[in-house]
Amino acid sequence: MRDDALEPPEPVVITRDGLADGSLLATIRNNLLPGMVVRSDEEIAASLEQTLASHDPAADLWVFGYGSLMWNPAFDYAEQQTGIVRGWHRRFCLWLEMGRGSPDNPGLMLALDRGGTCRGVAFRIPAAEVRTELLIIWRREMFGTAYLARWVDVRTACATVPDITFVVNRDHPRYAGRLSDAEAAMRIASASGSLGTCAAYFQNTLDHLASLGIRDAALQRIAAGTAKT
Repeated sequence: MRDDALEPPEPVVITRDGLADGSLLATIRNNLLPGMVVRSDEEIAASLEQTLASHDPAADLWVFGYGSLMWNPAFDYAEQQTGIVRGWHRRFCLWLEMGRGSPDNPGLMLALDRGGTCRGVAFRIPAAEVRTELLIIWRREMFGTAYLARWVDVRTACATVPDITFVVNRDHPRYAGRLSDAEAAMRIASASGSLGTCAAYFQNTLDHLASLGIRDAALQRIAAGTAKT
């Protein structure tokens, strides 16, 4: 047996090109797990239009990122600023059975859940590029029904601006609720899938928050737990 036959496959990388040409979404649709529901292209477009119904098409638009959008946005933007949103907090509260987990060993993904506050990154998309770039984001975040798109007010150093962000759908079967730090740490430390490991996703988020001067106490508690597993 060749040595490289024992090596795990290279993780799939989320890129703007893969989202723009639909190849990443096609891969997901071709590898659906039993019971998994994804939106059609028409449903994704309709969801986007519904969210943009109140937006002035002549105005720039801001998107608030709190997890992988911070360290791998995979869309074009003109400016980014750190900001804080109130009424929502960052939490590992979505089960993952593909991507960074498996049915036998589910991982966890971040979402915004109700209550508290969250510091993250606001990205400004120029008005002329809003629909093109948001469609790319929608193919990444809204192909399923575990996230809900929401308008939130984000306070930056310069102003308070309305942003689109993605909050957890508490009615979705993947909603994990309030897990203990110990269980979250165990899941994050052990799960992996086609996109790589939950541990890498977690560490990338921690590292980027640190580079921005943001400390998330809940994630720090989980980090202490993953160090012990």
